[in-house]
Amino acid sequence: MILEKNFSNLKVILVEPNGPLNVGSVARLCSNFEVDELRIVSPKCDIFSLETKKMALKGQEYLDNCKIFENLEKAIIDCDLVLASCGRIDLSKDSFFESSEDTFNWISSFKKINNLAIVFGREDRGLTNNELLLANKTFNIPTSKNNPSLNLSHAVSIVLYELNKSSKRNSNKELKVFNLASSKQIHDSFVEIEKMLLEVGYLLKHTSKAKINKFKNFILRANTSMHEINVLRGIVHQINWFLNNSKRN
Repeated sequence: MILEKNFSNLKVILVEPNGPLNVGSVARLCSNFEVDELRIVSPKCDIFSLETKKMALKGQEYLDNCKIFENLEKAIIDCDLVLASCGRIDLSKDSFFESSEDTFNWISSFKKINNLAIVFGREDRGLTNNELLLANKTFNIPTSKNNPSLNLSHAVSIVLYELNKSSKRNSNKELKVFNLASSKQIHDSFVEIEKMLLEVGYLLKHTSKAKINKFKNFILRANTSMHEINVLRGIVHQINWFLNNSKRN
């Protein structure tokens, strides 16, 4: 039985999947858990192959209506909250992720979340560090340290089950109103910040990405609100206005 959810328009996003059996299995899982939409970024296999269709079964409609994007940034452009699954062990020391249980408990503390996306990476190497920074939160599924990597469709099944189960948590508590800055708002803000800091000489081109990513990681971990990110962007716009007008004088 599907529980009443505190989120809507759930999108499962696969980045560069290369196994048709996995894609078919994920489509079937989307049907099992009443996901709203399956999105795929630059598939590396034929997602409409006979193999895929055989695995999809009742999830065939998700393949038929699947939206394909050329990069992850475009795939999440309309999403209010983006979660990224990460099974990698070669992350940088600045990377931060939570357990799937903690992440879904956090989600269940809100009254309503619109346009929720969950992103899963490549079967062989997961998501890149830059792709992980497009998510509001990054989580992992605790597994054996000797063999931490899960099959893609298995990971999706665990995540959808835990997310579905989390819907009944905090049912008798006063829930918070969701007002976090979207990953797009944060991404766009840091494009502007990086450009400004390069212009004033604080950042150098060959090290700017690494430094800006540390700052971005901090903003993501702080659960920055829409109001807070708008204040930050307002400061950047005012500095840019001053710099542009100073050049004219």
